[in-house]
Amino acid sequence: MDFVRINGVLLHYRLAGPAGAPVLALTNSLGTDARIWDGVIARLSGHYRILSYDKRGHGLSDTPPGDYALEDHVADLTGLLDHLDIGRLALAGVSVGGLIAQGFALQAPDRLAALVLCDTVPKMGDAVGWNARIDTVRTQGLGAIADMVMDRWFSPGFQQQRQDELAGWRNLFLRSDPDGYAATCATLRDTDLTAEIGRIAMPTLVVAGEADRSTPVDLVRSCAAAIGGARFEILPGVGHIPSIEQPAALAALIAQFLKENGHG
Repeated sequence: MDFVRINGVLLHYRLAGPAGAPVLALTNSLGTDARIWDGVIARLSGHYRILSYDKRGHGLSDTPPGDYALEDHVADLTGLLDHLDIGRLALAGVSVGGLIAQGFALQAPDRLAALVLCDTVPKMGDAVGWNARIDTVRTQGLGAIADMVMDRWFSPGFQQQRQDELAGWRNLFLRSDPDGYAATCATLRDTDLTAEIGRIAMPTLVVAGEADRSTPVDLVRSCAAAIGGARFEILPGVGHIPSIEQPAALAALIAQFLKENGHG
């Protein structure tokens, strides 16, 4: 395990794949950690140098006090890349990780060879909903929303047919830091990149899970439509976190897209 302090925050990160290979960085979703990408990393790390990390408030990284702004997450990622001397890269993110990826793409477009946005949109939900969730988590804990979150994360097929895996991911969620979770809910509450993502100009792949109840297909499609030249793909029978449900299909999409755009 590797750790570094960036902007005063201890971040846990992992590197896989051969040194000197094209770099692919991965950002995780709300209430998870870098392990959601393991199936994708296993399939791509033979050809790519892959960076995954626990964003602030998640996994083994620090949980600094206060609400987190998108700029905090982008600065953490930027600092981590600088620490590792990573210049040009491809970046993939899911859910709030995709929002962080959008923010990074807008701030540092010259560093990105390609962008992959999974089950994400420039504006997720509304302030009323996020404030209610923050209040519930802070007063009742993550257990109060665990069943709702699992239903939004995973397709009906996954919930019915892969119940032991579902139980394991539920455990991961329940063992997350409720303060970090609530602070990142504030990121989602306060971020709206709708008027800005049209400036994203690098090759972009946007992926939607067909059964995603958190960011439904039509919303993700509208995100793709707002980015000039973006490619849009739907993964059948998949919920909000395709790297868990169908890592092979997602890895194949990413690999082909990066190859087509000269990154690896």
